[in-house]
Amino acid sequence: MAASMVERLEVAGRRLHSSRKVWLPGLTQVRWSRYSAIYLDPEVNKEAYRKPPEQLSEEEKAERELKTVRPIKAAPSCVTSSVFYDPLISKFTSIMMMGGNKLLARSLMNQTLEAIKRKQLEKYHKSDEKERGNIECNPYTIFHQALKNCEPIIGLVNIQKGGRSYQVPTPLKDNRRRFLSMRWMITECRENKHYRTYMPEKLSDELLAAFHNEGPIIKKKHEMHKMAEANRAFAHFRWW
Repeated sequence: MAASMVERLEVAGRRLHSSRKVWLPGLTQVRWSRYSAIYLDPEVNKEAYRKPPEQLSEEEKAERELKTVRPIKAAPSCVTSSVFYDPLISKFTSIMMMGGNKLLARSLMNQTLEAIKRKQLEKYHKSDEKERGNIECNPYTIFHQALKNCEPIIGLVNIQKGGRSYQVPTPLKDNRRRFLSMRWMITECRENKHYRTYMPEKLSDELLAAFHNEGPIIKKKHEMHKMAEANRAFAHFRWW
């Protein structure tokens, strides 16, 4: 009986160590992409095509020749080669979108930038010659600077220690800073403003106020910094 069991184990060992592959469901390789490995990534930058062949390096020449004989993947819907494309505005539009209505969110964003432009031009023409040089009329510059002014540097993280909950001050990453500034801006316009005022009007007013370091969002950022300063005694809990 023992000899037959040993023979069975030897046969099973030979099967496992044979050249034949064993199917294991946990180690099966799955290709999630719809494109095979021979497809190349698309080039959406127009400047890459405007460069003359004399200025191309050997690697760029080889890559360009390879693209003439290899298939190329389709560009994602969120990527464009337009000169008016701004990734920060695109991110803000996606956060502002409700119910998957991206067309409405884009329309509101365009109306907001137009309202900022109109208000700044009106202010520009009413001001004196000396003050006109200090008035910014580019809505893209105002939008970027306004969100930059609203970004907090230090935030609070809820940490459980010894059965108690502590608000621990923690430095924030760049992505988290931008997200907080966008969320505060959208929440302020939706919840704390009059419901009869249209969204582009409310958003343009808040962006112009934040551009000049004024408004409730700047105040909210300072309050977060004050709370982090008050809880600095719990900063050592950050290394948990």
